[in-house]
Amino acid sequence: MARPPRLEFVGALYHITLQGDRREDIVETDDDRSLFLSVFSDVCERHNWRCHAYCLMSNRYHLLVETPDANLSKGMRQLNGVHTKL
Repeated sequence: MARPPRLEFVGALYHITLQGDRREDIVETDDDRSLFLSVFSDVCERHNWRCHAYCLMSNRYHLLVETPDANLSKGMRQLNGVHTKL
């Protein structure tokens, strides 16, 4: 069954979380962490997101972002798509 569409609002604040399957690591090394943060920074710049806070742990992340342009889905597709391929 398809996931229902996300509700997106101009200027909304979102608490975004992602956890690895079976709590497996999503970042293993400092280089992985740096790469993730670089991709996240690119997503924020490209989609005009404002990052208020983030917490990157080995098996999950938490992000607090504001979306002035109501484009959470587009940014998340880029963030998770690029990071998964790396």
